Amino acid sequence: MSPLRLELVNLRKRFGATEVLDDISLTVPRGEFVSILGPSGAGKSTILQLLTGATAPDAGEMLMDGQPLARDRHCFAFMPQGDALMPWRRMLDNATLGLEVQGVGRKAARARVAPLFAEFGLAGFEHHYPAQLSGGMRQRAALLRTVVQQRPMLLLDEPFGALDALTRAQMQRWLATMWTRHRWTVLLITHDVREAVLLSDRIYVLTSRPARVAHQFHLPFEHPRQGVGSPALGAIEADILQTLLNPKD
Repeated sequence: MSPLRLELVNLRKRFGATEVLDDISLTVPRGEFVSILGPSGAGKSTILQLLTGATAPDAGEMLMDGQPLARDRHCFAFMPQGDALMPWRRMLDNATLGLEVQGVGRKAARARVAPLFAEFGLAGFEHHYPAQLSGGMRQRAALLRTVVQQRPMLLLDEPFGALDALTRAQMQRWLATMWTRHRWTVLLITHDVREAVLLSDRIYVLTSRPARVAHQFHLPFEHPRQGVGSPALGAIEADILQTLLNPKD
C-alpha cells in the first residue's frame, strides 16, 4: 500500500481574536483527487496558506509521507483563484513562468512546455497575449503552468470560481478528463458541491468559522464522471448539502 502523501493532524489557526481553524485533520493519499468543501469564509483557503508556508499553524502537524512538511514546500504546485497570467507575456512565456522561478533556463522551459499546448487545448495560441483568450482558455493555461512544474501535489484554490456557469461546467469536465489521464495528486478548495462530487475521490466538508471537519465523504466511482445525474452521485450531493445546512446533525 502506498504511504499517505499528505496528512494534516489537529491543525489550529487564529488571526488575532478570530479562530479560523479548529482541530482540522485530513489526509490526501497519493494519486487521489481530494476536495475541501465549505461555505465562503469558512477557512478553506487558510489551509492552503498553511501548506504553502504563507502562514504558520498555531498547533497541529503537517506531514508528507509521515515526515514533517519541509520548510521549502517544493512538493506543491499552487494554482490561485484567478489565473494570475501576466498580461505583457505571451502564453508560451506565461506557461514557463513557474519553471523559470525554479531556475530552469528560458529555452529549456519553453522546450518542456511547448509540447503540452495541444494536450491542454491551446495549440496555435502560444504567441497570443492573455487578453486575446477566453476565460476557459486562460484557466487551462494557468493549470498548464502549474502541472508542468512536476511537483508531487497540486493545490487548486477555487480555480473556476470566476467563470460563468457554462464555462465552469466545461472546465470541470475537462479537468476530470485530464486527471483521469495523468492521475495527479490534487487538493481542491471549492464551495461548489456539484464540482466536488464530479471531480473527487473524497470530500471533506467544513463547518463555518471556526472551521471543523463536519463529515468526510468517499466517492468510489469511476472517472471521468459525465455528470451527477446518477442516483448514487445525486444521493451524495444531497447528503453534502444536508451537512452544509445542518452541520451539527
